[in-house]
Amino acid sequence: MVRLACVDLPAFPLQLLLRRYPEWAAYPAAVVAEDKPQGLILWVNERARQHTLLPGLRYAAALSLAAELHAGEVKSTEIQKAIRELTHRLMHFTPEVEPSSEEPGVFWLNGMGLKFLYPSSNQWARALHADITAQKFEISVVAGFNRFGTYAVAKVKKGITVFNDPAQERRAAHEVPLQRLDLDPNFRDTLFKLGIKTVGALLSLPPVGLRERFGPKAYRLHRMAAGDLWTSLNPYQPEEPVKQHRIFDDPENDTTRLLFLIKQLLHPMLTALAVRTQALAALWLFFLVDKSGWLKEQIRPAVATLDSNQILDLVRLRLESMQFSAGITEIALEAEASAATAEQLRLFSESPKRDLDAANRALARLRAEFGDDAVVQAKLKDGHLPEARFAWEPLSRVNLPRNDLNNLNGLNDLNSPTPKVLVRRIMAKPMPLPGGPRHTHEDGWLILGHKYGSVDKLSGPYVFSGGWWNKEIQRDYYFAETRRGTIAWVYYDRVRRRWFLQGWIE
Repeated sequence: MVRLACVDLPAFPLQLLLRRYPEWAAYPAAVVAEDKPQGLILWVNERARQHTLLPGLRYAAALSLAAELHAGEVKSTEIQKAIRELTHRLMHFTPEVEPSSEEPGVFWLNGMGLKFLYPSSNQWARALHADITAQKFEISVVAGFNRFGTYAVAKVKKGITVFNDPAQERRAAHEVPLQRLDLDPNFRDTLFKLGIKTVGALLSLPPVGLRERFGPKAYRLHRMAAGDLWTSLNPYQPEEPVKQHRIFDDPENDTTRLLFLIKQLLHPMLTALAVRTQALAALWLFFLVDKSGWLKEQIRPAVATLDSNQILDLVRLRLESMQFSAGITEIALEAEASAATAEQLRLFSESPKRDLDAANRALARLRAEFGDDAVVQAKLKDGHLPEARFAWEPLSRVNLPRNDLNNLNGLNDLNSPTPKVLVRRIMAKPMPLPGGPRHTHEDGWLILGHKYGSVDKLSGPYVFSGGWWNKEIQRDYYFAETRRGTIAWVYYDRVRRRWFLQGWIE
């Protein structure tokens, strides 16, 4: 069996749009960011490419090239829902499936250890292809050895492609036109003007010069195409169902007490749903009746909600209509979830009022006992180096945060779909890391030692240089994610020729 497969549903959002309007398939078709003249073209079909329409064009410019162009919007929620459904479907063929975080419709699958289910890579690839095409999707399956190689070939090869050795895969990838890859339009067009039209031609360019001219993304692309950038599979982890369970010391048959116990179990469930930006669409109730077995009931509000009073009112009505043959010895609750609205999350995320006066009185006592420097806060300041961009200053009083939206466990601006912002913890003085060669074999790279595990994913480099007025500085910064989930902010000092730990990402 080969190690890896790339499954590509080309222009996936466009495929979703054409499922909505199947008659558009006979025309040049595209997905636009906005249904306006200045809206960007995001995805196009082959008929549109024949009219030289490529992602990055404005809608008005595209219409001037193809007057019969049909275009529409596809919401991100629709795309994400379809990706989740396809991910779960692909997990029938391997437990490790990684949906691309950058390009919807691209998936990588781990093909190791499946020889007892699929004697050959061809059989595995055919099974994948048959299952997804049965769902009326256009799909390419490339089974090979390298993340970039399988991806690049999937962009130009329809149907099923299986490589027998890495060299064969590499030769095929080098022939792929750059315009078939999901590249920045400006970068792609500039390379085209320079006569760089294929992956192989890109690899002929010096990587350092490419980074200086086009930035870190182009440099990363070159390293990936050359096979120098090692990134392990980051498989999708299905969310655990939100549920609660309670065993009673004595059989319980009083409806009021049962409702009170359900209320205790319901609140942590709603909190867990809110953290996931979800609401409760249905509540399953499981009752273990003494010596009789389990009873199952479903409570479904009119619309998905995080309002506990509304849910408990429905539970009370259902309990009052039920007749138990004996006492209840166990109870279990399980939630069916759906996406929550910003308003639902805002109403739910009510935290206790803050007593600022009490906090400031506590600070005054600390200063009186330990001195003014006992309580400090970080302040940003101008500085060239990351470790020089903050300083400590005495904290005189506590004020409300600028965005006091009663955040709930990482929920930020509830009006925005922006995910939780990562916090960068900067060390006042970078810590030297143990020397030694970088290992990219199966054991991984133990840059931080065995305590944190090997590096699973390395993002970068982000080049930082300067300091000619004082001391020469040449640093390549990386985000190093270990197998234990820790994300370190590290850099390689080219002048001192060693690695340093700058901080942590939380």
